[in-house]
Amino acid sequence: MHILRPQFRIEEQRALAFAAERGFGVIVATDVRGPRASHVPFVIERRDSSVIVQIHLTARNPLVELADGIRRFLLIVSGDDAYVSNDWYASRDNVSTWLYEAVHLNGVAHLRERDENRGHGDALLSASEARLPKQPWDLAQMEPEKRESMLSAIRVIDLVVDEIEGQSKLNQHKSDADHVAVADQLARAVETGHRRLADKMRALRPGLGYESRRDD
Repeated sequence: MHILRPQFRIEEQRALAFAAERGFGVIVATDVRGPRASHVPFVIERRDSSVIVQIHLTARNPLVELADGIRRFLLIVSGDDAYVSNDWYASRDNVSTWLYEAVHLNGVAHLRERDENRGHGDALLSASEARLPKQPWDLAQMEPEKRESMLSAIRVIDLVVDEIEGQSKLNQHKSDADHVAVADQLARAVETGHRRLADKMRALRPGLGYESRRDD
């Protein structure tokens, strides 16, 4: 098995940071019937030189029995996306397209013992609650019997990552004029995700003649 280098390339570090910030994705594996997938929250941690993505599934999920320490799983982490109309460009004869960001994390999946469920639950809650502007909630605040019943119903899986692929399409190959025109259109959008993509496009090519944002 290919082992990920202890020192990651800059692109890999950025892809991991992106995935960790999102904290939610689609886990995919294949059995004799074909692909199977589940939507899962996750936490990322370092153990020695390895990157571990830890997820949980209900005990009856068919993916659980596939986490045999041999089979490979894929975690797809999607970011914002936006449709770009062909008449948004400054120049003629461009086709409409979609802009997006995503990360693919590949590796071998290992099923953990049930006594590790609480540690996973605490780590996942800590990461998720930290994203909210409030006092964090934790499992200790739950009635003990209900908490243990909930934890016993899940299985925890470690995905030992050995391939990291970041995918980003933010108008990189267009002219400055077309780049500015599309970024300005996205910056005017109602959708928050479109405005976030506009900010990233502007960061890719700073100093161009962008319109002022309405919240500047």
